Amino acid sequence: MDGTLTVAAHDFAAMARSLGLPAGRPILESLDELSPLEQVPLRTQLADIEREVARNSRLAPGALELLEELAQRGAKLGILTRNTRANAAITLDAVGLASWFPEACVVGRDEAKPKPSPAGVLYHLHRWEARPDDAVMVGDYLFDLEAGRAAGAATVYVDPEARYPFREHADEAVARLDALLGAGSVPP
Repeated sequence: MDGTLTVAAHDFAAMARSLGLPAGRPILESLDELSPLEQVPLRTQLADIEREVARNSRLAPGALELLEELAQRGAKLGILTRNTRANAAITLDAVGLASWFPEACVVGRDEAKPKPSPAGVLYHLHRWEARPDDAVMVGDYLFDLEAGRAAGAATVYVDPEARYPFREHADEAVARLDALLGAGSVPP
């Protein structure tokens, strides 16, 4: 969701500093290494930071056009985020996409083990009674691509700067979501 359907806005380095966590390491994994007593206030602080980012989210170019095309094809749509489901709802409201994704279609870090684990992708596939080879995981970071691949789904890497540092983990790479329209890149 963040950086895929919306314009990337998280400053993970600043967030880690604010939480007093080591630089250059994923935040959730750094939190997992702390004692439960240390984790609780930091997880609350993290959710507060993420909520502020969510409120100020902006729709990514081409996102609505791709969603409309997928809906016309009858595709099932879901969100898998390392954020919380509550903050995902705030993000979707902020960018006008809330009606596209009912709560059951949004899997956050509290509903499944966070990406790069394939657990959230597999949750969606099970819920939809779908096969991995009929699915596509679209994301803007290595963890998205790793989760999709580990679940057996095709992967699409979105990088608005068209630099693609994780290209080897993706089946397709695009700078904008609407680049997938009519290209045959998105399965029916």
